[in-house]
Amino acid sequence: MAQGNLDTLRERLDTINGQLLELLSERAEIVQEIGLEKERQGVPKFDPVREKKMLDELVALNKGPFSHETVRHLFKQIFKASLNLQEEGQKKHLLVSRKNKREDTIVTLGDGISIGNGKPVMIAGPCSVESYEQVRQVAAVLKEAGVTVMRGGAFKPRTSPYDFQGLGIEGLKILKEVASEFGLKTISEIVDPAHIEIACDYIDVIQIGARNMQNFELLKAAGDVRVPVLLKRGLAATLDEFLNAAEYIVSRGNTQVMLIERGIRTYEKATRNTLDISAVPILKQESHLPVLVDVTHSTGRKDILAPCAKAALAAGADGVMVEVHPDPATALSDAAQQLNFEEFAQFYKTVTESGLF
Repeated sequence: MAQGNLDTLRERLDTINGQLLELLSERAEIVQEIGLEKERQGVPKFDPVREKKMLDELVALNKGPFSHETVRHLFKQIFKASLNLQEEGQKKHLLVSRKNKREDTIVTLGDGISIGNGKPVMIAGPCSVESYEQVRQVAAVLKEAGVTVMRGGAFKPRTSPYDFQGLGIEGLKILKEVASEFGLKTISEIVDPAHIEIACDYIDVIQIGARNMQNFELLKAAGDVRVPVLLKRGLAATLDEFLNAAEYIVSRGNTQVMLIERGIRTYEKATRNTLDISAVPILKQESHLPVLVDVTHSTGRKDILAPCAKAALAAGADGVMVEVHPDPATALSDAAQQLNFEEFAQFYKTVTESGLF
């Protein structure tokens, strides 16, 4: 008899649960309509005065057995879920988001060179373009090793205004001349929106550096051309900010965008920056864009470049970037972190024979 009574009570409870769900669903539909109306009127979604009024009215109607505080808590949760529903309904997925595009974006540089197709790429070259002979020496070594993409800085945004600022357009011309001779593709940083179109005549990939990740006019200009873009993560940028910076480019029509983790600024002094290796799988999950890692700028230490490169590839990176110079001791920028040719050969051998490349 007792079991029968329990079953009856449970059946009544199940019925009420269903009725509550129906009422909550009906309430949710009204909330969505309110959200659309608020958006049309430009009214903020959250209205604390309205929420307090509703809670006060509910407490006044409360006859127990729940306490007034419990009633407030329960309905605050309902109100919170309703606000989330409004925001989700109006939230637009970024073009760079995996939710917007499931398949991976493959960036094509021509001559059978693709990034993001499952085969990692090695990008190497000097921090700065210093002379024709310097770049030519590097290109010859890269060509012999089998590297097909060369980096080289023509415009150098430096912390100090008195440091070497790069050769500018002349540096781009040197890159083009040498790359044409050795059949290499080139990447170089552009810092001024006015130089974007000029750069398209000389280089294959426009790099936007860490210090310019949120230079929105530069991002827009890069989005207006159809040359691939390599976007570096800012020194203190969150991944959300990083993806939104990429969105600026893609939203203007240039879908050939690559992301590159180059280390972030933390309290740690053992390395130049802190390589956020977790950014690689997170970005690969959140975005369909290729993800690379700059092991030189993220560590600033030649002795750990190879293990960090292998870690990047193991985490799913589509490629790694490293700096190479004929005589690092005489380099006009970042002398301590650039590899000489012998060091690069060892680095390249270690990484390519790891089974990850």
